[in-house]
Amino acid sequence: MASDIATLREIHGQPTVWTNCLEFLQQTNLKQLAQDFHPTEIEWVFVGCGTSYYLAQAAAYSFSDLLRVPARAVPASEILLFPSVALPKGKDAHFPVLISRSGHTSEVLLVAEYLQAQGIDFLAVTCDGRELEALTPHVLKLPIHEDSTVMTSSFTGMLLGLQYLAATLANDDAFLSALHALPAELERLLAIYAPRVKEFAELGVQDVAFLGQGALYPIASETALKVMESSSTYAQFFHTLEFRHGPKSIVDSNALVGALVSETGYEMETSVLRDMKELGAHTFAVVNTASNDLHSYADLIIELNLPVPELARIAVYVVWGQLLGSHRGLKMGLNPDHPRNLSRVVTI
Repeated sequence: MASDIATLREIHGQPTVWTNCLEFLQQTNLKQLAQDFHPTEIEWVFVGCGTSYYLAQAAAYSFSDLLRVPARAVPASEILLFPSVALPKGKDAHFPVLISRSGHTSEVLLVAEYLQAQGIDFLAVTCDGRELEALTPHVLKLPIHEDSTVMTSSFTGMLLGLQYLAATLANDDAFLSALHALPAELERLLAIYAPRVKEFAELGVQDVAFLGQGALYPIASETALKVMESSSTYAQFFHTLEFRHGPKSIVDSNALVGALVSETGYEMETSVLRDMKELGAHTFAVVNTASNDLHSYADLIIELNLPVPELARIAVYVVWGQLLGSHRGLKMGLNPDHPRNLSRVVTI
């Protein structure tokens, strides 16, 4: 049955999608695209819903890090309901980037119309285009097609696209080269770890939590969402060190705690995972390079060994949660292509 699941095919097809996106981006004159809207001293505001909101968070972190400019993420609904708080300084102080795979998400379209009415220029980032593409002359449309309901390759592909834009504006050729190395590296990693994740998904756990810090916090958020969407399992997400402050009360032998471990915070972040193992949790870690000590308290380790900057790796960290959610859903007799209560596009 697994071979008939579009979601799994699209997860495994991400190396090809990434290659296509990076070739497209290399051929696109992003600096020319950016000339009309590239803010210098104003704030980038990344806007999305659901998975696209977590993408917005990862993009905001990337722009802040690569460009050293103010950037943040806002759910589209916050601009609709509380515009004076979401965009407090008026049209000349913010540059919004609206993200929607379909270009048809109701809240994002309503935000686009609101921005037009306020005379605020914005960039649209999309895969399908549709109505959103028609509402602005500034569009970054990635060559990604997904048949499945949940976002997998569209999340990672648009993330790479936004990181590519930030690195282009920063004139960071080394970072751009690092992104181009990722498709082949992911192909290598999938061959090694996809079967192990499938086996790990057989665990009969009830409570699931995913942890991350810095740029990996939105990736942990998206990982939790993928498990929720694909397997109807309630999964939570936290900043790694925050998990000690109350949330660890859920931990017992029925809990799974996954840590997306940075190099910057390696010692402190892995110490949290060690504590959770001592409390009885099942544990796994996604890490670039694992110490011998980590092997003693992580039941599954995805060791990336990527020779690229830490920020350039974050798209690779989410793939294992995508797989875990799909295989867990199949084990429970569910079809990840048709998640309970969900549709491909949310309209209101």
